Amino acid sequence: MRTTPLLTVLLVAFALLARPATSRAEHLRDLADVSGARGNQLLGYGLVTGLANTGDDLNAPFTAQSVIAMLRRLGVQADPSQFRLRNVAAVMVTASIPAFARQGTTLDVTVSSIGNARSLAGGVLLQTVLRGADQRAYALAQGPITTGGFFAQGFSGTTVRSGTITVGRIAEGGTVEHEIPVTLVTDGALRLNLRRPGFTVASRIAAAVNQRFGAGTASTRDSGAVSVRVPEGTELVDFIAGLEDLDVAPVRQARVVINERTGTIVAGGDVRISPAVVVHGNMTVVIREAPTVVQPNALGGGTTAVVPNSTVTATDPPPSVTYLTGAPTLADVSSALGRLGLPPRELASVLEALRGAGAIEADVEIQ
Repeated sequence: MRTTPLLTVLLVAFALLARPATSRAEHLRDLADVSGARGNQLLGYGLVTGLANTGDDLNAPFTAQSVIAMLRRLGVQADPSQFRLRNVAAVMVTASIPAFARQGTTLDVTVSSIGNARSLAGGVLLQTVLRGADQRAYALAQGPITTGGFFAQGFSGTTVRSGTITVGRIAEGGTVEHEIPVTLVTDGALRLNLRRPGFTVASRIAAAVNQRFGAGTASTRDSGAVSVRVPEGTELVDFIAGLEDLDVAPVRQARVVINERTGTIVAGGDVRISPAVVVHGNMTVVIREAPTVVQPNALGGGTTAVVPNSTVTATDPPPSVTYLTGAPTLADVSSALGRLGLPPRELASVLEALRGAGAIEADVEIQ
């Protein structure tokens, strides 16, 4: 059997992903989240100063307008022609505020240029208000920016660039100023939101909660949520901590993901293949161009000409016929597909054809 290095890696991945019929139990914290205990995204507009002639120019007029407005708020009446915009850049500032963040909690912020600045390296973000989706201010951001690359330019205009230097981060550069209220319990119950909705997992979660805390404590709402009644006199934090430690057997979804651009194939879950016959042919067409120079007769009075000369050959070897027996496990699937002796890109086409024929018992996702 002919194999390629990429196919060898693929077969090893199939073998490593092989699992028995029973799924390993996971903690409930890895399968569901408590409704209300979620983060929120923040967004702000700000200015970065101190750039070494790598900021925005006059083609970004909003930068100049922002600088003038900022100086006026500070009591400075400035003429736009008196300052250099190349040392300033307009940026968008983003951050995520976690649940239960208190006033004074620090946040990591990301800064990205929205003008034509060449680099934000060495710049300092001026105080920026970060707002939520409700347009209320929840945090402030400020500080020196760290980028993941560099930019250098010589007097002749030659430049060297590495990484992305128009995006940077400020570690703990944001500070929470207003707390976001969180409501966990409504009408004496809290809700568990499944990260991957499924009726089987929801039923198993409810059964595990009822077994641990008593019958009637939990009930399923639908495939994506489980309602849990909080017992009276129970400390809420301790109760939720006990819920998170419960062991629940998840459902491993049978899925094959194919990335045709890179030739990567990843399979997970209980992938099965029904008996099928695969006929795979490989025709090769070669076109060769060999122009010929034609000289006229010495007494003919003609001119030298180039005559095209094309040769087309086609090679169509007999197609290979492979019978795939039923494969109940991933280890059997890897062995069955390995017998085809195909590189990953051609194997992806075979998997698509097997899905179309209904011979593969899995969801096939093409990226």
